Amino acid sequence: MTERLSDVNARIASARQISSVVSAMRAIAAARMRDARLRLDSVRRYAQSVGQAISRTLPLASQAFEMSGPQANPGRRLIVAVGAEQGFAGGFSERVLRAVGAAGPDELLIVGDRAIGLARQLGYEPAWSAPAAAHLDQIEAIADQITEEIWSRANQGIATVSLIYAAPDGADAIVSRSLAPFDFKRFAHTRNAQPPLTQLAASALLAKLAEEYVFAELCEALTLSFAAENEARIRAMTAARGHVREILDALGARSRHLRQEEITNEIIELAVNRAVSRDVSSRAADVP
Repeated sequence: MTERLSDVNARIASARQISSVVSAMRAIAAARMRDARLRLDSVRRYAQSVGQAISRTLPLASQAFEMSGPQANPGRRLIVAVGAEQGFAGGFSERVLRAVGAAGPDELLIVGDRAIGLARQLGYEPAWSAPAAAHLDQIEAIADQITEEIWSRANQGIATVSLIYAAPDGADAIVSRSLAPFDFKRFAHTRNAQPPLTQLAASALLAKLAEEYVFAELCEALTLSFAAENEARIRAMTAARGHVREILDALGARSRHLRQEEITNEIIELAVNRAVSRDVSSRAADVP
């Protein structure tokens, strides 16, 4: 079947539309990544404030509170994996789930709709799942859900909880962070000239502060993952835009070739018609 110039031009128009969509998606991803980076400072300041409260409370407690499961299940491990919420992010979720497979958890909590679907394809059945943030304003609510789920499962026999997520900055780094048992040793004991006024026993207050600090850690991880997902989407859209440009170059060359063929055929047809016309005129002149 002979390719027509009109068909090629229609394909060029479609490719240009795709290029516009790809460019728009890339711009949106870049804006979201920038906003996530700006949000990180406030998230980290909040975690620092909670950490300072823990440091001031530690001297009031006879022993640090630790979140742990019943002694009957001392080795049960839980992993929270944060993957992609939306598509066009390349192998973002695959990298996170490969890290989960290496860890071999007893229970798996997955955040991110795309990651959930991929996990099931790979043979993982999450014990709990939730969407990841499609917008930064959703992060606090999601972190709150995860915190409640972690604390609930810790009281039902989970001994250790780890968090796995991707970090931005183009390094394709996967971060694994321990959330429980909560390590109070990382906080300095701040001796207070005037002890803080509290309405809870020191151990109970530390338990609440530990939960709040885990919430802050989850907010930071979700924000970093949000930035990393959009960074991966930028790379995917950049590659797609390059591929579309190659297609447009090839279609443009094909269009010029077909146009040249049309022009050549028109010239040939015109020349033939003129030759035929002259021949007919000559024969007519020869008729007596």
